[in-house]
Amino acid sequence: MRALMQPDKMGSYAPEDVVFLLRDISNVSLELNNEKRERLIQSGTHYSEMLPVEYQPSDAYMSLFYKTLDASAERIALAVGIVAEQIVARQGLDNLVLVSLARAGTPIGVLIKRYIKMRYNVEVAHYTISILRGRGMDETAIHYIFAEHPSACIQFIDGWTGKGAITKELQQACEHFNANNEEQLDATLAVLADPGHCTSIYGTREDFLIPSACLNSTVSGLVSRTVLNLQFMKEDDFHGAKYYKELEDVDVSNLYIDRVSAYFEQVQKAVERQRGEQQTAPVTWQGMKSVQVIQRELGISNINFVKPGVGETTRVLLRRVPWKILINPKYVNELEHILLLAKEKNVLVEEYLNMSYACCGLIKEV
Repeated sequence: MRALMQPDKMGSYAPEDVVFLLRDISNVSLELNNEKRERLIQSGTHYSEMLPVEYQPSDAYMSLFYKTLDASAERIALAVGIVAEQIVARQGLDNLVLVSLARAGTPIGVLIKRYIKMRYNVEVAHYTISILRGRGMDETAIHYIFAEHPSACIQFIDGWTGKGAITKELQQACEHFNANNEEQLDATLAVLADPGHCTSIYGTREDFLIPSACLNSTVSGLVSRTVLNLQFMKEDDFHGAKYYKELEDVDVSNLYIDRVSAYFEQVQKAVERQRGEQQTAPVTWQGMKSVQVIQRELGISNINFVKPGVGETTRVLLRRVPWKILINPKYVNELEHILLLAKEKNVLVEEYLNMSYACCGLIKEV
């Protein structure tokens, strides 16, 4: 039996909140500006072989983050409670292991772990692993989890769904793993918000702003996007990421967790009530249908250039080269940070009603 590979200690969360199953590649320079990255991605380089430059938010943008957090912390706590109760009802607590998908899943996984501790007084294990579109998940990390927890019931967690690309990637990755291993994985993804209607475990299907989508590493434990670049990484090692130690003084990762967790006891009755009322609506991939309409109506050549939902639109503005932003005027009060970012970056904003999302980011063909 091969010796168990050990991950590097990473992240600004307490080790009891989450263990990152990643290799620290902070010593490698991989950051490229958005224009250069966009050209490389569109000419065939995989996005996981390089990193975006970390966005340094303006004072106006940070004050908007705090304002949004104050306004939505209770709503997020409620959604966390609902999704946590679904996970417990489905998996039980005895062998439950939470596995967040880096990096948007990590803060949500920490919150779910904290909610379960508050509600059931049980410490469940929580790890973060890498999954990459088109490249699957980090199987070295999965083997590590089963070595540490032989009877693990793994629950995968992410922040939100867009059009469902990662949901599908996870399903394929689990099928591949299950075909080749004795241990078996359940590919059902738990998310805080599922505006794409791609999964049956969710806190809400509303497309609302989750404040952790507003920022990059400074709300995700100071960890970069994950990297798989075989020029300097071994194939059977953990996927890599950077730890941005130099951003420690602007890190709000733990503040975010503490602000939302503070509402857990308060929302418990509402969680129970809504859990009773919540008939799990079927998985219809409704979001994908919206995306196909947008692609057709606006003559977009590549479906990957259409990034629906508040979380994905934010990412387009932070680390891609946007063509324009579509906003659904019904949700304009939810989109203050999108409008501010678009203004800062001089990106065209258009009203567009024909979608099931609050907004949609369109990537420029370069």
